[in-house]
Amino acid sequence: MQRRLGAGGWSVLLCAAGLLILRGSSAAAVTGRAPETQAAQDQLPVPPGAEASDHFDPVVATNAYLATVPPDKRARSDAYFEGGYWLILWNFLASAAVYLLLLGKGWSARMRDLAERVTGSKPLQTFLYWVQFLVVTAVLLFPLTVYQGFVREHQYGLATQTFGPWLGDQLKGLAVGVVLGGVFVIAIYGVVRRAPRSWWIWGSVVTVAFLMFSAMIAPVFILPLFNKYTKLEDARVKDPILSMARANGIPASEVYVVNASRQSTRVSANVSGFLGTERITLNDNLLNRCTLPEIESTMGHEMGHYVLNHVYKGTLFFGVLTVLGFAFLRGASGRALTRRGDAWRLRGVDDLAALPLFALLIAVYFFVLTPVTNTYIRTQEYEADIFGLNAAGQPDGEALIDLKLGDYRKLDPGPVEELIFFDHPSGRTRIYAAMRWKAEHLNSPLYGVPASSR
Repeated sequence: MQRRLGAGGWSVLLCAAGLLILRGSSAAAVTGRAPETQAAQDQLPVPPGAEASDHFDPVVATNAYLATVPPDKRARSDAYFEGGYWLILWNFLASAAVYLLLLGKGWSARMRDLAERVTGSKPLQTFLYWVQFLVVTAVLLFPLTVYQGFVREHQYGLATQTFGPWLGDQLKGLAVGVVLGGVFVIAIYGVVRRAPRSWWIWGSVVTVAFLMFSAMIAPVFILPLFNKYTKLEDARVKDPILSMARANGIPASEVYVVNASRQSTRVSANVSGFLGTERITLNDNLLNRCTLPEIESTMGHEMGHYVLNHVYKGTLFFGVLTVLGFAFLRGASGRALTRRGDAWRLRGVDDLAALPLFALLIAVYFFVLTPVTNTYIRTQEYEADIFGLNAAGQPDGEALIDLKLGDYRKLDPGPVEELIFFDHPSGRTRIYAAMRWKAEHLNSPLYGVPASSR
């Protein structure tokens, strides 16, 4: 996903790592006001076997919750999620094929030549090449993008947009990529030209700095391009969330809602931002579909990311991977240029036309590291789950929201499957953690006190 030394590879690395940092929250994100009939509802449908009792068993309770999901719904969810495993492979292979096509057919060299004919300015040449590269790759990969982001989402009932608005969002994303990616590759190629021996070190520094900058401006300038963010006004939902925030040392005075329902049926929430631009957001799907205990559980999880400094830890982790990725680029690109540089009309490491090569190498790097990055993110998500349980005290709310996330996440995978493919804990893992917490708090005064009074 992110990468590169040349314009294109680095751009991928940037986008991927930025995405991983920004998505450091697990469950919600869209705007709207919650109908009181839903968010204000306190009574939870706890299944037999999961009710508090002297003989409460977390395993039995977990199985009881999972048993409430009809077999056909579970099969549909499993098919969707397992199809995602193949999409990881197909996205990698399709991207690799496009990069090799650009190199093998000489298209990349011709795009470089065009940029050089238009202007003698190195930064402008870099930007013009980047625009060509981004547009050509987007067009070549468009069929897969349509299938993955539009056709498949509608096939499984997870999308709400018609094709026109969906395409509009894709074009907005492309425009953001042109601007931010253009600035990034100009900086990277400037480093490569000025530090031909140590470019991989300084390139890592520039990449990490740009990732931090992107995470900082995203909540304020980028995300509102795609959705409308409004302040949550419903006091029955807002007040418990802010109370929980204050109790955990979070200086939040507002909660935002995003109208994610214009694109999807998914429930979600997140804490996005960096270095003072952090914003607590939940989506209108979460408000409209969930009870107050479920919302509290979700927001407790999101606050966990903030209190546990997951954004900063994630920046450090992916910063290390970035440095290692650039070291890999240095060695692998040198060998590739020696063997195939003349055939691809590449002049060296600072050649704009080498961008597809760097993009290919970074794609390989992060494809191989998929289990590593998934495990790191999954570990942070589990930590936030535990924090959320302690902060919100809503184990049954947590179990019910996990079942809703099961609309598009496999609920009960095998251990190896979860290790490799899951960037969040599975439904079974999360529900069991909630039921274990419940078992240890059966004598707590929390039980027997209405949720609205807590």
